[in-house]
Amino acid sequence: RCVSWWCAEGEAAMFTFVNRCADTVWPGVLSNAGTARLGTTGFELPPGASRAVPAPSAWSGRLWARTGCAQDGATGRLVCATGDCGSGTAECAGAGAAPPATLAEFTLDGTGGLDFYDVSLVDGYNLPVLVEPSSGERPGGASSAGSCASAGCAADLNAMCPAELRSGGGAACRSACDAFGRPEYCCSGAYANPGTCRPTSYSQVFKMACPRSYSYAFDDPTSTFTCAGGPDYTVTFCPGATPSVSAIP
Repeated sequence: RCVSWWCAEGEAAMFTFVNRCADTVWPGVLSNAGTARLGTTGFELPPGASRAVPAPSAWSGRLWARTGCAQDGATGRLVCATGDCGSGTAECAGAGAAPPATLAEFTLDGTGGLDFYDVSLVDGYNLPVLVEPSSGERPGGASSAGSCASAGCAADLNAMCPAELRSGGGAACRSACDAFGRPEYCCSGAYANPGTCRPTSYSQVFKMACPRSYSYAFDDPTSTFTCAGGPDYTVTFCPGATPSVSAIP
């Protein structure tokens, strides 16, 4: 699927992280079990910067941004206000994001050779994220299939977050599952199937603001996107903000 001249053998896609936020973010990367790690599991990304990270064939995992990170004066560990992976460094090294955090989720070369991707608010929200596939082509010239649509949430959900879900002084918005732990919000126990776990007033706040994002556990039909043809992906943090972007190695 990798047909560009710079692609290495076995490389499936290129993820380009773009920071259009007013402040520095620290992207985190978590590969799913049984999937190879990417060349980095986390890094610093200043405002207006971008960084390309290659992914191996059939990679699956999640990407997110940590915000408000700083070195702890006493321990020297990196501590982040939102999305912290607890590693104490820029690299997350196999650790995931502490909720609330907006997650971009990918399965490359999945069923039928399709890529599956979504932006999930199931674990809450910390900043806007947009996923955009390139117009990929298969070797031999077959054109892309699947919807290949952009997925994500460009809205500022922190500004409209219900008071009982606010986190970090307004720096993030918790999911109802994280805030209350009740089965009807977590789609667990008697609610562990699409027939019984329905949208709630809280998930609908997320869904109305961000219809192209995944708002609760069984929100699949309108929230998971597919693309064939081997596209690369741009993951933009705060897509409505800073216009100029510079690449960093």
